[in-house]
Amino acid sequence: MKKILFILLLVPFIQVRSQWIENAPEHPEEFVNPLIGSLSKPSLSNGNTYPAVAVPHGMNLWTPQTGKNGNGWQYTYDADKIRGIKQTHQPSPWMNDYGMFSIMPVTGKMRFTEDERASWFSHKSEVSRPYYYSVYLADHNVTAEITPTERAAQLRLTYPDSENSWIVIDAFDKGSAIRIIPSEKKIVGYSTRYSRGKLTGFKNYFVIYSDKPFVKYSAWKDKDFVKDVTEITGDHCGAVIGFATKKGEKVNLRVASSFISPGQAELNLQRELAQDSFDDTFRKAKQAWNEKLGKVEVAGGTVDQMRTFYSCLYRMLCFPHKMYEIDQAGQIVHYSPYSGNTETGYRFAGTGFWDTFRALYPFLNLVYPEINVEMQNGLINDYKEGGWLPEWSSPSYSDIMIGNNSASVVADAYLKGLRGYDIETLYQALLHGANNEGPEATGRLGIQYYKELGYVPYDVKINENAARTLEYAYDDFAIAQLGKALGKPESEWKEYYRRSQNFQKVIDPETKLARGRNRDGNFQTPFNPFKWGDAFTEGNSWHYTWSVFQDIEGLARLMGGRKAFSKKLDQVFELPPVYDDSYYGSTIHEIQEMVNADMGQYAHGNQPAQHIIYLYNYSGEPWKTQYWVRETMNRLYQPSPDGYCGDEDNGQTSAWYIFSALGFYPVTPATDQYVLGAPLFKKAIVHLENGKTLEINARNNNDNNRFVQSLEFNGKKYTRNWLSHQELMKGAKLDFQMVSQPNKDRGTDEKDFPYSYFTDQK
Repeated sequence: MKKILFILLLVPFIQVRSQWIENAPEHPEEFVNPLIGSLSKPSLSNGNTYPAVAVPHGMNLWTPQTGKNGNGWQYTYDADKIRGIKQTHQPSPWMNDYGMFSIMPVTGKMRFTEDERASWFSHKSEVSRPYYYSVYLADHNVTAEITPTERAAQLRLTYPDSENSWIVIDAFDKGSAIRIIPSEKKIVGYSTRYSRGKLTGFKNYFVIYSDKPFVKYSAWKDKDFVKDVTEITGDHCGAVIGFATKKGEKVNLRVASSFISPGQAELNLQRELAQDSFDDTFRKAKQAWNEKLGKVEVAGGTVDQMRTFYSCLYRMLCFPHKMYEIDQAGQIVHYSPYSGNTETGYRFAGTGFWDTFRALYPFLNLVYPEINVEMQNGLINDYKEGGWLPEWSSPSYSDIMIGNNSASVVADAYLKGLRGYDIETLYQALLHGANNEGPEATGRLGIQYYKELGYVPYDVKINENAARTLEYAYDDFAIAQLGKALGKPESEWKEYYRRSQNFQKVIDPETKLARGRNRDGNFQTPFNPFKWGDAFTEGNSWHYTWSVFQDIEGLARLMGGRKAFSKKLDQVFELPPVYDDSYYGSTIHEIQEMVNADMGQYAHGNQPAQHIIYLYNYSGEPWKTQYWVRETMNRLYQPSPDGYCGDEDNGQTSAWYIFSALGFYPVTPATDQYVLGAPLFKKAIVHLENGKTLEINARNNNDNNRFVQSLEFNGKKYTRNWLSHQELMKGAKLDFQMVSQPNKDRGTDEKDFPYSYFTDQK
């Protein structure tokens, strides 16, 4: 009887989640769940996200902090205590944070250390939105709320009837300072903590104003309360302010920060908060999200699909975050981590190009090009001030990941029509990075071998060598594309096209798979294509073999032709999810996520594999792409705390979903093309910044009808397996006819295949 009752209670919930939404939402932010992906840990990532409270690309983000200070997993869904409301700039738990501080309300006995002040909380009394967060802190009987601007925020703390109500400010360790100014109801300080690279003169200055006078106040240092001291500097500093409150009394805090100076923090607060109330800031932040999310309208999907879609789009608009500010004269300025000085111009941080060159930046170029123009200007400043383009900015150069993928980010933006920045300087930056080894994973490790042999050898103590070779070859292609578009000497860009063919050097003719190759020309032995790491980066040969974005036709020829290529692709999904983790000495989380996904050797949770599904379009079997795209969206994305299938990684895994839900994907950035899949929704409208619209219709679309029978482009029959960016930017209408069985005639003609360098040259 109890079992039957449970099922009856569950039915309405299932119906709501599967309810069909026929119209695009007027307020898309209502479909965003910032908690998606937060049920994660080092051994298994379901996103490795935290509920970021921010405005799109805002300089600061805020999050409830459940983890201890310094723990990259700063909020996890399975935690039960909150230690503070934290200002964060963390792009990933693996990269950790920089310039953080936190604010925590406390009642009763004065407690300031992170363990003593921590409070139980429940998700039942938690509200998480992109622009707002609220939680009831049970131990203190306080409700804490926060809503942000780009560089400031407002907190509203609702207290009980108490003679001893407190606010604790924690400026974190590794060097911090606090000053309490009771006459102004003000606290100022700075944090110097960061986790990656080397920063010169780094400080995040903050200012906090209270609307309630301080009755009791003092500073603290490390684990010691320092009575009657209002100013302190040391390794780990903070402040405590206290007062009496009545039941339901609201104490309002106005907070802002700056990477430049205390005065700039004050200016940021005055400019962005002015005389606004908490509700005013709330309304403006909500409006900012609705405006950005509303650039892409989708309808004709389930509630869960809508939630997943807009939550992914939200993630894509959090990073990279602005690191520039506006000075007293109205000039755009930024702190330079390279010189420690205040420089003019734009700057952004908090993204890794190894992840985001694939789809995040191409999506910005399509839908939000204006912000990417700012980002390109920011890259120019990185190069001028630091001597290199960052491959992982957090917030400066970071010695992690491989490749020279800034080449793709720069080339794709220009080739997609972005203007308004010094592309000549960026082109020179690409040439510099492509031909030199740089600090902190900039430039190219092993470049002399690559120039001499055409590949990075396996036996010269450079790890991930085959992966580096494949990525360098694609990056060379991107440089060639840009050089040609800029009218550079043919001898110059032709050399980079030649280098783009270096992928052939690491495709083993025996196994038809990518394989490490020794300096003497022999391939590594023994060879296990299921071995993760070693010659590859966070993957194995079955994942990296396909990283020939620029020349899939050339790769197919090395495999024996298109039929052999398709059979090899089939094996990715047909093989069991076996693995060899001996290189790492343990099963890293990316391996476990591949196994859990139950899709063979397809490892969607890590970026190198994410384009593989679309490669059937190059071998005349696009219906297989259509099948696996829908399977991946259905199986591996959910609007729940465990909703991702691996690291979300600064919008890249989300960008795959957004593009795929619209029906196409940028397999080869730095070309004009998107490769077709099949749309998820019955209708989508993309509002382009040039005033044009892209309308996508698939009226009979549903979970059974996942295959494309036919496509019309602006009312005319369209047989190609790809779409042109330039044509879409003119405004376009795509009409898909969807059916339940694959159409094995459409998209099979060679003339309809997407771009490959081989066929382009032919």
